[in-house]
Amino acid sequence: MMNKMIVANLTNRPVRSVISIAAIALEVALILLIVGFSIGLLNDSRSRQAGIGADVIVLPPGSSNIVGLTSSPMPVKIGDIIGKLPDVAVVAPVLIQVSTSGGHLQNIFGVDLHSFEALRPFTYLKGGPFRAGNDILVDDIYANGNHAKVGDTVDLLNQTFHISGIVAHGQGARVFLPLSKLQELNGAIGRATAFYIKADNPANAEAVASEIRNVPHMETYGVHSMREYLSMLTPDNIPMLSTFIHIVIGISVTIGFIVIFQAMYAAVMERTREIGILKSLGASRLYIIDAILRETALLSIGGIIVGIVISLATSASIEKRTTLPVDITSKWIITAILIAIIGSLAGAIYPAFKAAQKDPIDALAYE
Repeated sequence: MMNKMIVANLTNRPVRSVISIAAIALEVALILLIVGFSIGLLNDSRSRQAGIGADVIVLPPGSSNIVGLTSSPMPVKIGDIIGKLPDVAVVAPVLIQVSTSGGHLQNIFGVDLHSFEALRPFTYLKGGPFRAGNDILVDDIYANGNHAKVGDTVDLLNQTFHISGIVAHGQGARVFLPLSKLQELNGAIGRATAFYIKADNPANAEAVASEIRNVPHMETYGVHSMREYLSMLTPDNIPMLSTFIHIVIGISVTIGFIVIFQAMYAAVMERTREIGILKSLGASRLYIIDAILRETALLSIGGIIVGIVISLATSASIEKRTTLPVDITSKWIITAILIAIIGSLAGAIYPAFKAAQKDPIDALAYE
């Protein structure tokens, strides 16, 4: 009986019900999409770093955990010193440029093709290696997202480049230039953002990292085995990312709380006579509170379902139309559901208690 009454209350006020469901859906979608986008970028960066095939990475002093976020590239000559150390098989210098070309944020790698492919060879899906200074390689995700093919020209860093090959994704960047060309464009002749190092045996990665740290003047550099470096690519280790996620959740909860509070409070005021009738028929305070909270829970469930559907559809559209990853995990879906339910019920508690405390005589006399 109570459930039928709750459904009737919601259907008799369709506009308010739709607005409440939309607000909760917005709350859920904000959490899932913004957090999913942030974590998706981080996970994508981690998987692409792992795909390079290096055992050790060397970064400039004071650089961020995110490769490429440094304004102080290192002299390439450091690579010659590292290459002479025991247990070092390959040293590949890479200059990294962050680009917003075409409205997409992406890392561009300037690579010495010989040493970079010694870490792990590219899988060429179409075309082949650089043949001239204005040649570039792009991965298949970039090619599909930009409808690019071998032989096309691409405007990048205020220059026109020619796509010489399309490679399988997962090896650091989506766009690769000759190292010397990117050094020239950046005014960083003879410099590199990172050194990727392959040990003669992967088991020697920690030993190689230790050897590099013991080189004079290298103690301030960021020297990590790839296992250690990849373990640092988490939201808690990225400056401000964890704070950003908490702010997004706080804003989302506030939206849901305010809308539910307003909707339930207005509903209680409108149904004062109905509440009076129920109490005059013997309904307890707990019964009234239960009815209001059940109504809120039903709105929450509707909003959660709509929010999840919107999030999944939007993330699929983003990944189809761009090269940006959105990682919506079951963990965050569950988290968003719990946040939405708790926030909604919190917004309904005061209206529910206000309804339960109404005097039945005053309620029946209410006009």
